[in-house]
Amino acid sequence: MREVDLMDRIRSLGTGDLRLFRNNVGLAYTRAGSPVRFGLANGSPDLIGWKRVTITPDMIGQTIAVAVGIEVKTATGRIREDQERFLAHMQDFGALAGVARSIEEARTICGL
Repeated sequence: MREVDLMDRIRSLGTGDLRLFRNNVGLAYTRAGSPVRFGLANGSPDLIGWKRVTITPDMIGQTIAVAVGIEVKTATGRIREDQERFLAHMQDFGALAGVARSIEEARTICGL
């Protein structure tokens, strides 16, 4: 399966308490030749979103969103160093983040 096809299938998990959005990162040029950067940041994951989490009653019963970041790779795809660092930073801050090479791995990352 191509990476873009896997990414679309994983993105379709974004229903109910989970939302996932495509994060294209790169550089383009205007007709005048000016550079335009797009996406969150170099190394940021292919899919970004959030998962609704209900805090336990002893924490006032609030519902919060937990950040989600999924870097999609094929079975033979290689993750870059900047992508590894970005995912590690997300995890350090409590986000659900990781590399998914299948729908099942994406479900595990998202706690589904």
